[in-house]
Amino acid sequence: MTILSLTRRTLFAAATSVLALGALSLPAQAQTPPGVLIVGQIAEPKSLDPAAVTAVNDFRILVNLYEGLVRYAPGTLEVEPHLATGWEVSEDGTVYTFTLREDVTFHDGTPFDAEAVKFNFDRMLNEDHPYHDTGPFPLAFFFGSVESTEVVDTHTVRFTLSEPYAPFLSNLAYPTGLIVSPAAVEANGADYGRNPVGTGPFTFAEWRSNEAVVIERNAEYWGDPAGTEAVVFRPITDANTRVAEMLAGGIDLMVEVPPTALGQFQGDGFEVVEQAGPHVWFLILNAKEGPFADKRVRQAANYAINKEAIVNDVLEGTAEVAAGPTPPAFAWAYNEELDPYPYDPDRARELLAEAGAEGAELTFYVTEGGSGMLDPIPMGTAIQADLNAVGLDVSIETYEWNTFLGEVNPGLEGKADMAEMAWMTNDPDTLPYLALRTEAWPSEGGFNSGYYSNPEVDRLLEQARVATDQAERARLYKEMQAIVQEDAPWVFVANWKQNAVTSDRVENFSLEPSFLLMLEDVVKN
Repeated sequence: MTILSLTRRTLFAAATSVLALGALSLPAQAQTPPGVLIVGQIAEPKSLDPAAVTAVNDFRILVNLYEGLVRYAPGTLEVEPHLATGWEVSEDGTVYTFTLREDVTFHDGTPFDAEAVKFNFDRMLNEDHPYHDTGPFPLAFFFGSVESTEVVDTHTVRFTLSEPYAPFLSNLAYPTGLIVSPAAVEANGADYGRNPVGTGPFTFAEWRSNEAVVIERNAEYWGDPAGTEAVVFRPITDANTRVAEMLAGGIDLMVEVPPTALGQFQGDGFEVVEQAGPHVWFLILNAKEGPFADKRVRQAANYAINKEAIVNDVLEGTAEVAAGPTPPAFAWAYNEELDPYPYDPDRARELLAEAGAEGAELTFYVTEGGSGMLDPIPMGTAIQADLNAVGLDVSIETYEWNTFLGEVNPGLEGKADMAEMAWMTNDPDTLPYLALRTEAWPSEGGFNSGYYSNPEVDRLLEQARVATDQAERARLYKEMQAIVQEDAPWVFVANWKQNAVTSDRVENFSLEPSFLLMLEDVVKN
């Protein structure tokens, strides 16, 4: 039976039957449908509205349904045209004029044009827009410098910025810049996130909560047709269950393979894929209240945690110890003069004694499985043991990923002393600007969940994002990294190399430095 003869309901049943039967009891090659790619994801998506989400887990679905004016060129973080065929930038760096691709339609048949682009950015940025209440828009920060979006003509759109903004094109390539159908937003309102409509190589078919999101080949796509008839994204939150499903043949592609399981896929029938990227795994420390309000206690935590042991024993060598908030993947902006905090429990005890924090009780939020955090529970328990060993009293509270985000993103004040977190980012500006500035406190709509504040860091970040010379930007970012490392608002844990495993029935798959999951060219036999 070919995919063309499968009804949508039959397709879904075929995709989910392996889990229902119990993967551990199945033969090594259970039959998933030819032409249908079954992807094991780490969690249920929060929404399928690209303006309303922040997790790479969700973005991996969205980039196959939607497209932006620009995109990252395959295998790089360099920006190239996509729904725009080109652009011009004014001499002062404040006006960007894009020429749009013609004869492109959204999946609902409505035209992609300059009016659609304006609708998308006005919806996100203007509180008085009639569909602004279809948000929230947590990464609207990316486009905070946009003063206006203007329709020049049907296929020309102009952005005017309040000041030069170096990451603008890179942020347009990020999933927050993906373009949604205005007609679909108008038709669905606050429910748009369950009824997505883009211009991409796949169209939305169905979303069954906690079971699967199904997308199908877009027969009217303006570019080359997708290599598979359909893709089924299955949320399998337990890493061991995902591994068992992959081994049993119930899924064709698994992202974020636990490092301890990689060896199980080294034989025939599987291919392990790895790709370095701009990732940092860290612990947010509550710098506003409690023990971590004292810099000495934050530094003590960095000395107390044996990050080399985590990298080698928990992550099986698939990462490097982090030295600060900027990943080394941004080679031009990375401060190579900074060394990671060494493992020094004696120094940690000294700092705790100086601060009068011996025996302090700490609440530690850990996620069961999260975007970019491999084996977060084993990592959390290893961290707990190291902190306890220097005289702190750490208790762990564990949450499902989306619940975890709901607890952490609004801020740790009044709730916890520390929390796991990982970011895959697109520009050296993104993570520190959204998570380390004073104006990025949760009360201001940002992700500085630990309430860190340093006016000098604020100044450097504001200057770096408007600098048009890359060498000057690099100098500012490197200075920022040195200050942040000293202030220790986070425990800097690791920079991870992403991985995935596919069955030998999958062809043309590769991972991207952006950590996105581009499936247009993938073929499933």
